[in-house]
Amino acid sequence: MPTGVALRDVRQQLFDAAERVLLRDGANDLTSRAVTAEAGVAKGVLHRHFEDFDAFLAELVRDRIARLESQAEALRGSAGTGDVAGNLTGALVDLFDSVAVAIVALVIFRDELRARLRQARSAPGVPVLTDAAAMIAAYLNEECELGRIAADADVEALALSLIGAGHMLFAGREGVPPEPEEVGKVVNAVIADVVQRRLL
Repeated sequence: MPTGVALRDVRQQLFDAAERVLLRDGANDLTSRAVTAEAGVAKGVLHRHFEDFDAFLAELVRDRIARLESQAEALRGSAGTGDVAGNLTGALVDLFDSVAVAIVALVIFRDELRARLRQARSAPGVPVLTDAAAMIAAYLNEECELGRIAADADVEALALSLIGAGHMLFAGREGVPPEPEEVGKVVNAVIADVVQRRLL
């Protein structure tokens, strides 16, 4: 590897390599050796920039969570426009891309990674999924304030239901995601009551 490469470039190169290994080989085969080989860098490069492999994986997960911020902003920006179910369906399809589903599996698979992630977070639950639920709840709260869903809607419970159902729909698909119509059917079932009651 050439000297003088910026730390951020190395980190991103390693993150991209880890995602490729995770998608191709699964959480079981995601090792520091597999990541550095995939990235085309010397074995010591990862350990020069991260305390250990679990520290690297924790940063990989945090990087994925940080990407949710732009998705959350776009979703909140859609409040009051289009169709609530359509907005939520689009958000779930974007959220549960193959990398996100694989990262959730990785967090569930590795006890040490989960423990490390929990040290820096007060929120219970599985990182990425809990962050996604917060994103959905914030959007639903906006729609509630705009009168497009019932004023007494339990947005946190709805968000958990949508994220749980979304994860079930997308997990274990071997790279073949469900059709948006299938996702939309589930979304409509979850939010039907709060959409109907706002019309009463």
